[in-house]
Amino acid sequence: MNSKEYKISLVSLGCAKNQVDSEIMLGILKDSGYIMTDDMNEADVIIVNTCGFIESAKQEAIDALLEAASHKKTGVCRGVIAAGCLAQRYYNEIRAELPEVDAVLGINGYAEISKAVESCLNGRRYDFNRITGDMTYLDMPRVIASEKGSAYIKISEGCDNRCSYCAIPYIRGRFRSRPMEEITAEAKRLALAGVGEIVLIAQDTSRYGKDIYSKPCLAELLHELNGIDGIKWIRVMYLYPDEIAEELINAMNDCDKVVPYVDLPLQHINARILSDMNRRGTPDEIRSVIRSFREKMKSCVIRTSLIVGFPGETDGEFAELEEFVRETRFDRLGVFEYSPEEGTPAFRMRGKVRASVKKERYDSIMRIQQDISLENNRKRVGKIYDVLVEGVSDDGIFYYGRSYAEGPDNIDGRIYFTAEEPVETGSFVKVKILIAEEYDLTGCQISV
Repeated sequence: MNSKEYKISLVSLGCAKNQVDSEIMLGILKDSGYIMTDDMNEADVIIVNTCGFIESAKQEAIDALLEAASHKKTGVCRGVIAAGCLAQRYYNEIRAELPEVDAVLGINGYAEISKAVESCLNGRRYDFNRITGDMTYLDMPRVIASEKGSAYIKISEGCDNRCSYCAIPYIRGRFRSRPMEEITAEAKRLALAGVGEIVLIAQDTSRYGKDIYSKPCLAELLHELNGIDGIKWIRVMYLYPDEIAEELINAMNDCDKVVPYVDLPLQHINARILSDMNRRGTPDEIRSVIRSFREKMKSCVIRTSLIVGFPGETDGEFAELEEFVRETRFDRLGVFEYSPEEGTPAFRMRGKVRASVKKERYDSIMRIQQDISLENNRKRVGKIYDVLVEGVSDDGIFYYGRSYAEGPDNIDGRIYFTAEEPVETGSFVKVKILIAEEYDLTGCQISV
């Protein structure tokens, strides 16, 4: 079979960690000679890298698989592959209820993607759903999906935290760190490919190294990465607050390439709710970590995510969360309505909060944060930032991008700007902020 005759389309759903896995599958397929296409109508095989984290993500994945399968009737498609978290967690259900799916690859099956594609093209089914714990696939060829000068690096896999609402440990397995030399080697490859920002991701980045080096080693990793030529920004996501020691805060402050952007998914502040969530750390310890970052990293931006409507959350406990948001004045904040996930301890908890109440609480937190965000953004008017250029607006008038203060994938808003001369996607330019809105900023490129 001549693989160069066949086109493959890949749909990546869910989180940034899934995106890395998708990029590795693309790299393997490209090395095998397949042609990549974004048009499902011309794809011989369609791959959906699924998310199975919450109910809405599961439904999105199922809908994507059914849409892919429809191209067997309307296009040239000869096979549909379900990969990733949903494929791992619901393998039996997919096999029983989605006969349209021709191959199923769980979270340890990414390296098998070429075999799965070949089987589809030959009219055979192919499954790989074993739990192996292997992470060597992360060192395989990779195609960066975006051309924005930024790339994720997965520094560990799995999770041992066992938050009561989260299914990730049941899907991705135990926490496993990648050796430091493998991570630095990948960062060097990305730098040589022109990537200016690397974004470190894991389920819990602050725990990095504890399993293989007997202690958390994120601080040491940051010092190693800081010395790589070609990298301008190093961004760290998903810091679990109870593993953050003074050594890590000092490393983030001392390494000049580590941007002062602190991502702390806290989920709640009430002591009882945190206990029921099986979150380590007390409310006082959480506040202490935030104070330490703000004292030692004067220009730091702090982002968090919160869950409202957790089982048993009372009006008083929610009011405590509202007051915490007001007093802390997070620079960035995301809110999620609690989603009951079967197989997790929280799924069996009493005191379910009505959907209408969850929505009201979500709206309330977002209104509080919107005012804080607008006030914070107004303080940025007149200031000049290095901006990583990510694209051009639909009207063609503005470029847009991010400063150190905005995370990837538009989770924190964008900086729109005008430029007298064309600028390249993936480059860094100086932008002076002129207009502030709740989430987005507008400015103009300047020469310095």
